Amino acid sequence: MNKWDKRFMDMAEVVASWSSCNREGRHIGAVVVKDKRILTTGYNGAPSGVANCVERGECLRDKLGIPSGTRHELCYAVHAEQNAIAQAAKLGISLQDATLYCTHQPCVICAKMIINSGISKVIYKYGYPDEFSLELFKEAGVAVVNFNEETL
Repeated sequence: MNKWDKRFMDMAEVVASWSSCNREGRHIGAVVVKDKRILTTGYNGAPSGVANCVERGECLRDKLGIPSGTRHELCYAVHAEQNAIAQAAKLGISLQDATLYCTHQPCVICAKMIINSGISKVIYKYGYPDEFSLELFKEAGVAVVNFNEETL
């Protein structure tokens, strides 16, 4: 890890603070970077034009008793990584050989999108209960690093 990794992870934490998820501990932020330049950002929140959980006053996943790491489709929010990739598509920005900094380890759905978008490295801070995503990253040759400020 180096000072740039810390800067971009700090930025991912700032972006996470924009989340409209009301589930405790689930404010997720992502920053996609290439050549020390931020290409896109994303945080977890409802799609444009759809009421988010804060506006609804409840979390659908909590209401249905869905445990973390499962049934990703039963949620109003789009994941931070997905939003960062969608933003790049909307703006016509290539993510080929970029690095994604994320506050949390990506889930398997995000891993598939990250792989297909051409992102070559993922740096995350907090774990997530999804070992399959790590297997996919390994098979696809995407480098995955658990960020640790103590190693700076």
